[in-house]
Amino acid sequence: MARDRTREQPDREDGELKEKLVGINRVAKVVKGGKRFGFAAIVVVGDQKGKVGHGTGKAREVPEAIRKATDQAKRHMIRIPLREGRTLHHDQKGRFGAGRVVVRAAPPGTGIIAGGPMRAIFECLGVHDVVAKSVGTSNPHNMIKATFDALQHIQSPREIAARRGRKVSEIIGRRGQAETKEAKE
Repeated sequence: MARDRTREQPDREDGELKEKLVGINRVAKVVKGGKRFGFAAIVVVGDQKGKVGHGTGKAREVPEAIRKATDQAKRHMIRIPLREGRTLHHDQKGRFGAGRVVVRAAPPGTGIIAGGPMRAIFECLGVHDVVAKSVGTSNPHNMIKATFDALQHIQSPREIAARRGRKVSEIIGRRGQAETKEAKE
């Protein structure tokens, strides 16, 4: 049963938060009188300005599972620094379990080149240009957690400059010099 697990939930905007339903899984428990069905939902929530979170919820009914997942996602939101409000500052690798992901900054006009759960994360985060690749498992739980692992390790030039005791212009200047050296060679 190969189905697209990223279902388009009508994007609900409450308090400027965008919710994306990544997947719903139906599980059955066999009991004396037959089967009892339960549902597990994965949701990604973001403000499209650099804050994003994910959550899972389990319940006997689909709407209740989605509500629980959304509440958990809102409680566990993290802030990710974005370059020019449209892409990441640098390339990063993330891993969780058997899931490995590579996220790369992209020039303007590239769009979101990512599949499944990663696309939902970048749309909720507010990233407009990114290239991402999942290596290994296609399990949405592991892909989401690996993507969040990669995003948590992204640092802005301001954070790096503060840690090194330098100015931001020195850090960015080096990046520009390195790019021009590569272009000359």
